[in-house]
Amino acid sequence: MTDRKIRVLIAKPGLDGHDRGAKIIARALRDAGMEVIYTGLRQTPEQIVSAAVQEDVDAIGLSILSGAHNVLFPEIMRLLKAEGAQDIVVVAGGIIPEQDIPRLKEMGIREIFLPGTTTAAAVNAIRQAVAR
Repeated sequence: MTDRKIRVLIAKPGLDGHDRGAKIIARALRDAGMEVIYTGLRQTPEQIVSAAVQEDVDAIGLSILSGAHNVLFPEIMRLLKAEGAQDIVVVAGGIIPEQDIPRLKEMGIREIFLPGTTTAAAVNAIRQAVAR
């Protein structure tokens, strides 16, 4: 059996124009031996799900600072289900109010990383989530 690398799509949904955190996470995942695809800024839910399916990723990491997570994340989860791709692990990070986290996890987002989360914690969480 080959040890296939974990494939992760890092995406910036919506109109958020800040991608420093996403690039730091992408580099940390790459340095941890994962294959990383970075979609770039201002991606629609449709673009993110299409890229995830085309790239046959194991996980999607969503980075958001704009406050639009309650609109964009449910749409991404809906589209993954519509594509039959709900086996793709979804994690998210950025500026997400604590009170929104339970609802996001209920819709299937596996982990939420808030400011101050170490890159090692994110790497380990993705490894564990994909292994399940």
